Amino acid sequence: MEHSLKCTIELLEEEVSALRELIEVARTVVSTLELDQVLLEILTSAMRFADASAGSIVLYDTVQGGLTLHAHQGFTPEFVLAERWEIRPGGVTERVVSGGEILFVNDTEDSTLLVDPIVIREGIRSLACIPLKVQSRLVGILYLCDFVPREFDRERMKLLDVLASFAAMAIDNAQLHERTRLMAITDALTGLYNRRYFQQMFSRELNRAKRYGNPLSLIMMDVDDFKKFNDTYGHPLGDKLLGSMGDILSEALRNTDFAFRYGGEEFIVLLPETDFSSALHVAERLRESVEQKSVDEMRGIALNAVTVSVGVVSYPQDGETCDDLLNGVDELLYRAKEYGKNRVYYRSMGETS
Repeated sequence: MEHSLKCTIELLEEEVSALRELIEVARTVVSTLELDQVLLEILTSAMRFADASAGSIVLYDTVQGGLTLHAHQGFTPEFVLAERWEIRPGGVTERVVSGGEILFVNDTEDSTLLVDPIVIREGIRSLACIPLKVQSRLVGILYLCDFVPREFDRERMKLLDVLASFAAMAIDNAQLHERTRLMAITDALTGLYNRRYFQQMFSRELNRAKRYGNPLSLIMMDVDDFKKFNDTYGHPLGDKLLGSMGDILSEALRNTDFAFRYGGEEFIVLLPETDFSSALHVAERLRESVEQKSVDEMRGIALNAVTVSVGVVSYPQDGETCDDLLNGVDELLYRAKEYGKNRVYYRSMGETS
């Protein structure tokens, strides 16, 4: 009797300890709106709570139906190389997405479910897949993995399911916060960053360039004869043209570059760690892209290709302050217009003309 009572007390103490740990984890998870931090907190806490050797969190794309890897620990670089994960019919993930329940695989080499070959190559032998849902809507999946066959503690995993509910709400809130933040810095018509965000980014990137002794370049472009286009085809098609400019710039630039709608039909491209020679190539490529791709974008609307006039400056050769560089590139853009449009203009051209 005394032994039985002692065992019961120990079990209760263990459950209370687990609940305290769960509450602390939940408090941490819901205390921030930064998505990356939320995901890292969730993953780290869940791995510790389940005593797992590795883990990952993927977020579910409700539009395209795919999964995107956002947080991971304990895996090789090769395993996490693919950021986007496909949902294989009949596979573990497909079962979680369609069923919406926690799924356990005690041994991946002896499972009736289809296990992705990359999981086998990684040496993962057991895993728990926890759907992260807001009400009935899936927002992501938490994977907890081990490199040996094992049976996860079901009672502890039930508690982890409660954490998953907190985690899903935190993810949903963080994503809403991120969407709201992007709306504040993004131009609705073109999908590019807006002028206010340019002013913040330009100052920050120029200070960084000065601190580390790196070059920085700025490209300003203006759609040629845009007023005439609007007068001829109307403002709705003028808006369509500006929206196409956003697509063309986004496709032509590197991930490390930033494109902005500066105002009206003017656009600015900020090129960190890019010297003048490289910036000139980018500017010419952008000018050509607009001229070539606008033919398809405006097919059936405008008779001729849309063109842009472009100015290019670089730090430090063309100026050392934001005002110097911005005034300089604006003047060069004006010169490009003055000397015939559909061209790239830079300072040494003016010096030799």
